[in-house]
Amino acid sequence: MASEDRSSFKETEAYWQSAWAEAGCFRATVDPERPKYYVLEMFPYPSGRIHMGHVRNYTLGDVVARFKRAQGFNVLHPMGWDAFGLPAENAAIQRGVHPGEWTRRNIEVMREQFRPMGLSIDWEREISTCEPGYYKHEQKMFLDFVKAGLAYRKESWVNWDPVEHTVLANEQVIDGKGWRSGAPVERRKLSQWFLRITAYAQELLDAITTLDRWPEKVRLMQTNWIGRSEGARVRFALVGREDGIEVFTTRPDTLFGASFCAVSANHPLAIELAAATPALADFLAECARMGTSEADIETAEKKGFDTGLRVRHPFLDDVTLPVYVANFVLMDYGTGAIFGCPAHDQRDMDFARKYGLAVTTVVAPRDADPEAFAAEQDASLTAFSGDGVAIRSGFLNGLGVAEAKAAAIRRIEEMGQGEGVVQFRLRDWGVSRQRYWGCPIPMIHCESCGIVPVPEDQLPVLLPDDVTFDKPGNPLDHHPTWKHVDCPVCGRPARRETDTFDTFFESSWYFARFCSPHSDTVAFDRAAVDYWLPVDQYVGGVEHAVLHLLYSRFFTRALRECGYLGLSEPFAGLFTQGMICHETYRAADGTWLSPEDVTRTADGLVVRASDTAPVTVGRSEKMSKSKLNTVDPTVILDSHGADAARLFMLSDCPPERDMDWSSAGIDGASRYLARLVRLASQPPLDPGPVGADLPATLGPAAEALRRQTHRTMAGVTDDLEKFRFNNAVARVRELTNAVAALDPAAEGAGPVYRFALETVLRLAAPMIPHVCEALWRTLGHATMLAETPWPVWSEAFLVDDVVKVAVQVNGKMRGTVELPLDASQEVAEAAARALPTVVVQIADKPVRKVILVPNRIVNIIV
Repeated sequence: MASEDRSSFKETEAYWQSAWAEAGCFRATVDPERPKYYVLEMFPYPSGRIHMGHVRNYTLGDVVARFKRAQGFNVLHPMGWDAFGLPAENAAIQRGVHPGEWTRRNIEVMREQFRPMGLSIDWEREISTCEPGYYKHEQKMFLDFVKAGLAYRKESWVNWDPVEHTVLANEQVIDGKGWRSGAPVERRKLSQWFLRITAYAQELLDAITTLDRWPEKVRLMQTNWIGRSEGARVRFALVGREDGIEVFTTRPDTLFGASFCAVSANHPLAIELAAATPALADFLAECARMGTSEADIETAEKKGFDTGLRVRHPFLDDVTLPVYVANFVLMDYGTGAIFGCPAHDQRDMDFARKYGLAVTTVVAPRDADPEAFAAEQDASLTAFSGDGVAIRSGFLNGLGVAEAKAAAIRRIEEMGQGEGVVQFRLRDWGVSRQRYWGCPIPMIHCESCGIVPVPEDQLPVLLPDDVTFDKPGNPLDHHPTWKHVDCPVCGRPARRETDTFDTFFESSWYFARFCSPHSDTVAFDRAAVDYWLPVDQYVGGVEHAVLHLLYSRFFTRALRECGYLGLSEPFAGLFTQGMICHETYRAADGTWLSPEDVTRTADGLVVRASDTAPVTVGRSEKMSKSKLNTVDPTVILDSHGADAARLFMLSDCPPERDMDWSSAGIDGASRYLARLVRLASQPPLDPGPVGADLPATLGPAAEALRRQTHRTMAGVTDDLEKFRFNNAVARVRELTNAVAALDPAAEGAGPVYRFALETVLRLAAPMIPHVCEALWRTLGHATMLAETPWPVWSEAFLVDDVVKVAVQVNGKMRGTVELPLDASQEVAEAAARALPTVVVQIADKPVRKVILVPNRIVNIIV
């Protein structure tokens, strides 16, 4: 390890990775006698190549795992693969290879890319969600969910991609087109399987307050996604018909300001009327083509179609309101119908102004003149949504908004025209996907018996290997034999469910499978999950803040309900790391260039490497293949080593922020590692034997380094506990500098040099494990650093024994002196009188008094 050549780092890293594996350093076993700590990074999709985001994510988790292991915890740090999904199916079509073959080959490649990082992973617990040994257990879970009423089938409106022949989530529809195919999305009604996540809406919401080790932004995102709102369901009777329209509103206090009702394009009334009204049918088709996410709907122009129908106002006998079909009303929220009060809702205001509808102000600020405010607001283009008092509202007049809401709900209930309700934005989770490469849903459709479960002794329902992708749609639908099966109840010919599970299904319980990954008869050994769960520290991207994390929280509760688990929350702590960014490069013709395509001239200009043509340097953006601003982790690991990459990842900025990748940064990390090697392998003094105690007496320089070493132990420990990895790196580097600066001639220098340098290695080991392990051996240790306890500091050395004290003459500051802690009056006065500035001020004047404020001020009165 004496060589500073970068290639030696690579050899050293490979050696110690093998040594750790051979010694079983990271193998986790249940041990009730030891405190456990479960560290988990969100498992990757096996695309075939790791990227720098993987390197950062797994480096952060590995630092925590190694740190906690050194602190004496029994650490579980596993790895697996989120292996089902549409990309594999698309690859099968494009490359003419089976999705399973493509996926498993990618796993092998990525596993070998991860290994050089030196992650302290228990690879014996590796899982892959596409293997029958994994998904057979989720099929059993699903059957138990059905029994418990937590899974059901219903017909619902979906976004249908006609090219990929599958359902898309609202968030996967961009400008009315499929996010992958670019094909115009169709709205279809399909029978789908759902999980009843709404049954836990209130529990999921309430428990967010207990997640005190989650980022506040993630907790807020989940709170908003669940979206609890209190309001009322109100029935508006249709004029000339026996039926009516039921609306949900959070503002029943504004009913006196209602000027229209509107229903969703998917509302049964809209569909009924469109059958006899071609123009309305065209409008519904236009609505179906627009984006279906809430963001798309909020930003789209508000459009409506007047049905010609009218409804009676619930409070005003002589008032009727027009009924529109509107493109901004969601069928998935509330009842799929609203009443519009333009004066107090901006969306309603925009709609009313577009279609010439009345604007009636019914809430005014408490300190405003009601008549003047109403006159102004009736003509405004901006809705008033603030607090205030009800006006122009009959029996509600004079009440505050909250009181008016309660009074309106009471009156609605007394009239039998509605009721107060709590509504959630959260919808039940549709888990059906019309594709092959997913877990088969274990249900059978029989014309005589209906939908029946696959008997548990026939699980798993295996995916057939002999599928073809030569026809559009789900290969399971047109497989010649697979879907044909006898009904397990009556024995008559029946067919299997050909939909497969949404891949979020697999990722909603994988963290529990890691507790007993080789269990065959049950999904998890109960003793194992009771010991290891919850995950103590979960690490991953903020893009998973809602769906994956919310689904996992629900799934844990559903498994609790069915007797699998005894807890409710899967992740005690959550950390969301920032993205890796790199500046972008474009040639003169506008084509993107990769970092390998460009070079910098001596005067700092960026040019194309092949011909020195000018290059336009763009801002730093998230690394992406489309803009070619990616850096291949394998190249970095080969050229600089894992420790240099890890160190740069940790030291550049706080881990929750986006970081800019730079060649200067990785080079700087390499230089530090080389310096550390020199300090251990070429010490400027004799550090003495391993394990020797420090001398009873140390000179000032050695004593100062000992104190700094103890302070660094405490500081780095606190930093690692709080994910301030960049601060921890800075402290370790500062201590390294102090070690290098120690005067070899100082009394006690050798033993303190060893003590401080060994402490550097112990503190840095979670961050740069290979070089620290190697240098630990260089310094004479026979045991592995990976199995060495975390250093313990002495509180006595955290308190300075020297303090800086202000010196005053007649209350005016004249300088400072360094004094021993709690110095006596005599010592303090003598040091203060010796200051040159004080000597000048005193001159030949007699000193009348010397006032000492211990450890703070010496004030000389003349």
